[in-house]
Amino acid sequence: MTLWALLGIGLVLGIRHAADSDHVVAVTAIAARYKRIGPAALVGLSWGLGHTLTVCAVGAAIILLNLTVPPRVGLSLEFAVGIALTVVGTLNVAGRGGFVSSAGTNGNQQGIRAFAVGLVHGLAGSAAVALLVLATVRDPWAGCGYLLVFGAGTIIGMMLITGAFASPVAALSRRFQWSGTGLRLATGVLSLAFGLYVMYQVGLVDGLFRAVPHWDPH
Repeated sequence: MTLWALLGIGLVLGIRHAADSDHVVAVTAIAARYKRIGPAALVGLSWGLGHTLTVCAVGAAIILLNLTVPPRVGLSLEFAVGIALTVVGTLNVAGRGGFVSSAGTNGNQQGIRAFAVGLVHGLAGSAAVALLVLATVRDPWAGCGYLLVFGAGTIIGMMLITGAFASPVAALSRRFQWSGTGLRLATGVLSLAFGLYVMYQVGLVDGLFRAVPHWDPH
């Protein structure tokens, strides 16, 4: 496989990776506070930057230093994703009002929140991405290039997702005055429930809290 073909695959897989269910649930819960496409897409950009930062940093360390991630550490990072989803959901449910402005304190808070969630998602997914690279690429520096292109793909993918999500939200906001509050609560409950499910799955089913955990990077 040529280097350009490899990088092209990395870009496509990065775009696909952005559509993972835990990513979409968390980020749309944040983007739901906006009724315009631009600010919602910026939420996707913030998440993508955080995700890319940790995937590239941790993934490159795994590839270049030939590190091994212990199962309990890998599961702990996935458990942290559940916590992040729960926190995002709780903040939405406990919040007030409907849509917020992209300017000022509220806009900054949403961007920081998306970036922080992206960091957590990137930590949890970095080992799986690095293992995929190690199984495909022999040159470690080419593998690091793959990680960068993969990260660019996740940024593009999440901006497309949040932008597409904002389109019907904008139409809904013009038709129903209560839509902002309804979307805040609905996405908050979904994120909260999904976060609790992830924590249950990782903690009890996958065995984070057992003597011998079972971790299968995916």
